[in-house]
Amino acid sequence: MTAENIHQESGFERYRVVLIYIFLSLAILFVYWQVQYFSFIDFDDNMYIIENPHVQSGLSYHNLIWAFTTTHTTNWHPLTWLSLMFDYDLYRLNPSGYHWTNTLFHIVNTLLLFFVFNRMTGETWKSALVAFLFAVHPMNVESVAWIAERKNVLSTSFWALTMLTYVLYVESPVLKRYLLVLLSFTMGLMVKSMLVTLPFVLLLLDYWPLNRFPSAMQGSRDGIRWSEIFPLIREKLPLLVLACVSSIVTVYVARSGGAIKSLDTFPLNVRITNAFVSYMMYLKKMVWPQNLAIFYPHEEMISLWKIVPACLIILGFTIFVLFMSRRYRYLPVGWFWYIGTLIPVIGLIQVGYQAMADRYAYVPLIGIFVIISWGVSDIFLRFFARRILLILLAATVVSASIVASWQQVQYWQSSMTIFQHALNVTKNNYQAHQGVGNVLLYRGDIDGAIAHYMEALRFKPDHALVRNNLGMALMYRGKFEEAKNQYIEALRIKPNQAKVYNNMGVLLAKQGKRESAIAYFREALRIDPDCTSAKGNLQVALQVQENSTRLQHR
Repeated sequence: MTAENIHQESGFERYRVVLIYIFLSLAILFVYWQVQYFSFIDFDDNMYIIENPHVQSGLSYHNLIWAFTTTHTTNWHPLTWLSLMFDYDLYRLNPSGYHWTNTLFHIVNTLLLFFVFNRMTGETWKSALVAFLFAVHPMNVESVAWIAERKNVLSTSFWALTMLTYVLYVESPVLKRYLLVLLSFTMGLMVKSMLVTLPFVLLLLDYWPLNRFPSAMQGSRDGIRWSEIFPLIREKLPLLVLACVSSIVTVYVARSGGAIKSLDTFPLNVRITNAFVSYMMYLKKMVWPQNLAIFYPHEEMISLWKIVPACLIILGFTIFVLFMSRRYRYLPVGWFWYIGTLIPVIGLIQVGYQAMADRYAYVPLIGIFVIISWGVSDIFLRFFARRILLILLAATVVSASIVASWQQVQYWQSSMTIFQHALNVTKNNYQAHQGVGNVLLYRGDIDGAIAHYMEALRFKPDHALVRNNLGMALMYRGKFEEAKNQYIEALRIKPNQAKVYNNMGVLLAKQGKRESAIAYFREALRIDPDCTSAKGNLQVALQVQENSTRLQHR
């Protein structure tokens, strides 16, 4: 090698980290540049922004108090609300700005992920591959392209920041650095409670690559000593206390809002089998990311040909990981990162009706990306031209992911495109039928909307929101009694729905029953004082009543 070549190589080594940052950012921008032209999605975006008067009044002292005290959307995540209010101050109701914010957070998450793993391991290229897979994998499109998933990308920023501050603390264990760990973790919990598993992940990182278990580093056959692990657990007790408090608050809020489903709705055996199948499905979609959907309905009966292989593969790989853990310590770290971080959303505590969700894999798949990055390198250890083969393989996988993600992002253009895509790639998807029905109702295609609502109810007769929307469509058709029956059924299924009371009031007003209509509008406002449509309708109804009274007294 000539002196000139040596000089060129050292120059590349010096700037390779900067180049990796640049290429990671460019890859994300290439995939997500198109989202600036996309609209809001009529699924959670309405509750979070479009129909939320607090978000639409921007940052203020009053809204600051509201953000920290509300349980709207059956969640307690004040920093999520504040970030959306900040966006509203900047962009009003222009969806482009909200999409850009999500994309920027995804870039920050990716760069932090690379920085932290590179600092922990000193393995620049392996850390870069983890970051590239995270940056452009199609499974992560939902978290970035869906504005309502601001909580996912923002909380992951605090997840990565907590990892970074923890690494700095391990390098120099002083109180002020530990306080930074606590601060970033606390702020992350105020964005999304899924961070409750982070203390467990930090303990995994203690094992590898932070190497805080001397017996593991020495390959001791006696295993890890309790004297080694106890101080590390004790060190994380404040984090565990915060995680427990966050879990209690989350369960309480979700249960009080009706988001947590009972064992009558989803029996324990259904939850356990769905958990194993979901663990397997996330891995399958990671390897072959096809048929990704905004909503995956629970199957009424999961067949044995799905359950048995899923259980055998998950348990078999767990045994393999434990068996190989002394030689390849990244294996248990990556695998239990994946298994552990999915526990809050794997369905053992069922929140909502989805069987699984792509957004839930945003952080968990990082563990699998670690196994891939370090494992492939070890597999090719004895291959001729190993470095060239690894570069070609990594470039192929990343390029394929970029193309697949770019295509997946396109489905998020609008409510119609994302729900129609879900209908194309899933079965019995009542949520997708509802979504398409809502779009058609908004466009004035009443018959088309009714057809989709009826199809949704065929798969899920107890869907209160579909009943409400079907009632609206029937009311527009002048079928008042049929509409009234749908509203009554919606309230029977799920009482205390302000929207349904408001719509019933509108129906009664159309029938000339002003007194009854006013009572329903007032009940809607009792349930939700911020229901703007009920406020307007009540004001109009009272004005009409007052005018009528004046005419009668002349």
